Amino acid sequence: MKFDRRSALLAALATPIAASAQTAPPKGDKTLPAGLTDPTETIDLWPKGVPGKPTKLPIEKVEERSTNAMLADRSVSGVANPRLAVFRPRIANGASVLIMPGGGYVRIVLDHEGYVLARWLAAQGFTAYVLFYRLPGDGWGAGPNVALSDAQRAMRLIRARALRDALDPERVAAIGFSAGGHLCADLATRHAVKTYDPVDAADKLGARPMVAAPIYPVISMSAPDAHMGSRKQLIGENASPALEAAHAPHRNVDRNTPPCFLLHAEDDDVVPVENSLLMRAALKQAGVPVETHLFTHGGHGFGMTRVAGKPAAVWPELFLSWARSQGFA
Repeated sequence: MKFDRRSALLAALATPIAASAQTAPPKGDKTLPAGLTDPTETIDLWPKGVPGKPTKLPIEKVEERSTNAMLADRSVSGVANPRLAVFRPRIANGASVLIMPGGGYVRIVLDHEGYVLARWLAAQGFTAYVLFYRLPGDGWGAGPNVALSDAQRAMRLIRARALRDALDPERVAAIGFSAGGHLCADLATRHAVKTYDPVDAADKLGARPMVAAPIYPVISMSAPDAHMGSRKQLIGENASPALEAAHAPHRNVDRNTPPCFLLHAEDDDVVPVENSLLMRAALKQAGVPVETHLFTHGGHGFGMTRVAGKPAAVWPELFLSWARSQGFA
């Protein structure tokens, strides 16, 4: 699917440059280890007001879960103003990556599935955007589509700003972990589904990633393979088979799904490896290019920091090598 550069140019001209008073990124109180910095640039997704507000807005809370002074492991819950935290490289290669951390749809893991990868990608020349998306259990009007709304809007804003930032609006990848992997796969398979009313020219642009990388993703919404915690948050405990199918990415793969990179550990005791296998089978059946890596050891939620010394530690390089083969980098 060729990207419409003319539409991107028009959207760039019509979409206002983000105002200086953007919502600050989540931080927490812990002093970061020397050499690490939090992002200072953010982009609010909904400058005209976040759609579908609940009667009582959630209160954003950052929790530090690490007891190691040299390791930050923050999570954020209650996102009321969804936004992108931006990591820019010193020398940009023109490609961008939208990162969707996991957290079981009850929180968003800020560091090891977000900022750590974003810093690494920026060091490789990529412009990285970490998405702080709304959570479906907080009562938003879009219900189980609320995180997908934010992901679609994020992709469109990245593209609307790309030419202005000397980036390629076509070369935008999506990568997500665990529940964020579900969101990544949901975006890859339902990028064209209308989940919100357009708010500006950016919404005329496509939300389809050029390539997508769901990492140890939640895919199935049905027993025995579903991660029941994510399923409960997303569609409820008593969801109908139709609702399960609507939010199970492997049930929504078609020929317009972008090429995918799948990664999972066989010993994952939180999200069974069968989730990635279901997604792979659906992609193969639809004729969509897919790269799959299964590791013996790694467990769940390893990101880039929890597989040091294990074979799975090479996964970021494997992803970039594959992405290059798809023309992304």
